Amino acid sequence: MGVGVQAGEPRRDRFHKDCPGWELYRHVANRWGVLILSALDEGPLRFHAVRDQVGGISEKVLSQNLRDLVRDGLLHREVEPSTPPKVTYSLTPLGDQLTARVRVLLEWVGANFDEVLAARRHHDG
Repeated sequence: MGVGVQAGEPRRDRFHKDCPGWELYRHVANRWGVLILSALDEGPLRFHAVRDQVGGISEKVLSQNLRDLVRDGLLHREVEPSTPPKVTYSLTPLGDQLTARVRVLLEWVGANFDEVLAARRHHDG
């Protein structure tokens, strides 16, 4: 058990599988989490607009990821009473804090992609 961890408390060690942060890591750093957060960085979007912006994601997978990110407090889900209901997603203040860091990662990828491609060619050649 880690320092300061009481019996029955979850471990708070990011390298341990029982750390409660692992679930959040999966939601944010999975294949789609970063792209969904990035899509919403420019403002609120309806479900289909998020789907269209995040190419290649199925509606089922998008729905699950959006539910997870709403549950984690990173996204706000607003349902407008209409037929059919209009659902809009936006970043919460917590989600905005995270997305600011995601933006730095995406900027790094954009700035260094040519170098990464050159490294891949060198490695594969």
